[in-house]
Amino acid sequence: MVLDKDWMDTPRHEKEYQDGVKRFLDFAFSSKGVPKGVEIQCPCTKCCNRYWLNRDDVYDHLIWQGFVKGYKKWFNHGEPLFDMEVDDDMDGEHNCDDNIDELIRDAFRDTTQVEGEETGTNQCAKEFYKLVEEASQELFPGCKRFTRLSFTIRLYLLKCLHGWSKASFTSLLELLKEGIPSLNIPTSFDKTKNMVKNLGLDYNKIDACPNDCMLYRGEHANDSSCHVCGASRFIEHTAVEEDDVTSSRKPRKVAAKTLRHFPLIPRLQRLFMCTRTVDAMTWHHNERLKDGLLRHPDDGEMWKAFDSRHQDFACEPRNVRLGLASDSFNPFRTLSSTHT
Repeated sequence: MVLDKDWMDTPRHEKEYQDGVKRFLDFAFSSKGVPKGVEIQCPCTKCCNRYWLNRDDVYDHLIWQGFVKGYKKWFNHGEPLFDMEVDDDMDGEHNCDDNIDELIRDAFRDTTQVEGEETGTNQCAKEFYKLVEEASQELFPGCKRFTRLSFTIRLYLLKCLHGWSKASFTSLLELLKEGIPSLNIPTSFDKTKNMVKNLGLDYNKIDACPNDCMLYRGEHANDSSCHVCGASRFIEHTAVEEDDVTSSRKPRKVAAKTLRHFPLIPRLQRLFMCTRTVDAMTWHHNERLKDGLLRHPDDGEMWKAFDSRHQDFACEPRNVRLGLASDSFNPFRTLSSTHT
């Protein structure tokens, strides 16, 4: 669907502009928009999509203040960030409906969209516009099924699912680029990671003692050996070419062991930010069938005991309870299977 926005450049006192504002409001409050009840984000130069107002107030703001500069793509009001055409006869299981625009919008839901403002955009907004630009680029001329960003994310997902090494992933990218020169993709794993990391949910790498005594963080971030067992933090690694076993390349120090820390709080925040999961976060309170039967952990005695002990926590249904699952865990190696 192509929306006519030429009226946005006309003087605000003219009927063409005022009629255009009404069409914008009709779109924003339709099933294609993203209203919250009777309110939408106000895109006037004063509110800059930060505040939620009702239809009449948004209309008045847009007549008096006008739209924020550069807001020609109504992504905060339901318009896709890019157009993607998919054949109707395509198998649904393999349909490439990646919803990249929804993914970006959820990742930057609270980012102020003030493109072109003289004071400049903050770092979060810059990351947003970089992703918007990537999502708008064609994978190759005429491609309608993938964009540069959606194809790169799909490749990155395959790497994670099947345990490809960084070197093999880079080799695949190089082969694709060599076979299809017009393919608009990054040329290495590092460039791919830099492209997708702004979607959030990244992880932190923390060096660890090879004997699991300590982590090199905080006051020990610059230590070179374990203060418990004395083991060295680093090992020397020399890359040797297969056809040159006498290579004298200078060895480099690499961490003997690395812990990958996946921060929990951003992941919990994303569950509330994403339109597809936010309702499930409070389902136990708002939608659960409460008939006295054991259907959900909320019906269990432990949950009820926790609520009675922490009543201030329990009164807010959006608070999150974490459970530790020990399925298949073999801490004392007494089972036939080993833990990985």
